[in-house]
Amino acid sequence: MKILSIVGARPQFVKAAPLSKAIRRGHEEILVHTGQHYDDAMSRVFFEGLDLPEPDVNLGVGSGSHAEQTARMLVGIERLIQDHRPHCVLVYGDTNSTLAGALAASKLGLPLVHVEAGLRSFNRTMPEEINRILTDRVSTLLLCPTQTAVDNLRCEGIDSGVHLVGDVMFDAAAWAARRADSHSDVIDRLGLSRGDYLLATVHRASNTDDVANLSQIVEAFVEQDRPIVWPVHPRSRKTLAMHGLLARLEDAGHVMLIEPLGYLDFVALTMHAAFVLTDSGGVQKEACFHRTPCITLRDETEWVETVRGGWNRLVGSDKARILAALATPFAPPTKPVDGDELWDGRASERICDSLQQVLGVGPTVRKAVTKPVGLTTSDRAPITI
Repeated sequence: MKILSIVGARPQFVKAAPLSKAIRRGHEEILVHTGQHYDDAMSRVFFEGLDLPEPDVNLGVGSGSHAEQTARMLVGIERLIQDHRPHCVLVYGDTNSTLAGALAASKLGLPLVHVEAGLRSFNRTMPEEINRILTDRVSTLLLCPTQTAVDNLRCEGIDSGVHLVGDVMFDAAAWAARRADSHSDVIDRLGLSRGDYLLATVHRASNTDDVANLSQIVEAFVEQDRPIVWPVHPRSRKTLAMHGLLARLEDAGHVMLIEPLGYLDFVALTMHAAFVLTDSGGVQKEACFHRTPCITLRDETEWVETVRGGWNRLVGSDKARILAALATPFAPPTKPVDGDELWDGRASERICDSLQQVLGVGPTVRKAVTKPVGLTTSDRAPITI
């Protein structure tokens, strides 16, 4: 089977790393990087740190409005489909790269495979939510990470081609957890003590484009007395500087504004942080995987399992709520996180089996073992598989 896989942003590079390896054991893959994340710190460093194969094609679309960026991707992907004639197109998640791949495949009548189908925040002001909904509507094979995602699709009248396969990002997290401490010196490099610092990421437009929200987050960070490590997205750094907030953070002394990190460095910091503060969907999951308490700087999440399981709290961008969450210890939950029975490092194999079952082309990849291996919910140690 020939599969055209589309990636373009950090979370997609992470998900593609284990799945690309699994696909290539039995199929031909053409890996396409749209260039949505084009800075080396947001792109190349992930290919190198994850042992992800070099992309076969880089469309190099760069930045622009949602319409400009998606249009350039759509033109490029359409040409690639016509040139390579794959059996299907595979997309990940909810970015503009996802939507462009979905539209190109559906317009040309090709089967579309959506990894991480069925996620919903139920907030349609988020561009990602629109991308998810539209992609799911035109997908042939909808690969869901959780039962909640399956249920969301059923509520929307979508039940054909829906498969519960587990979370491919766990596959990557488990791989990285085994290597992070031996391959990363980031904690020593930054002069940190394990368990005595906070890790932050802030990049969503609802926070970075709203100076009132961003100011509240910054003031909450300033009032902390523990070190805060913040790998700053290039766009976030520009916004912070524009509103005088960069200087405010630098003057505080305990906030480390560093360049974006490679995956192993980021995993090492996540594993040993006291708390993770983020507005990223993927980072919420990674914190939960590594049993690190997470405080989400949003009012909703597509990963409701992390909240129900007790590892994540939603606080929005309100300073008082952020500080209150940081002052309240997380008690290790006693019940499992919904879906963690599929956190076994074999989601990629189940995806390949689903491709074979539904599309019926090419050799079968060996059947996945579904017995869960790794952490229990009360275990705070790094993942071991």
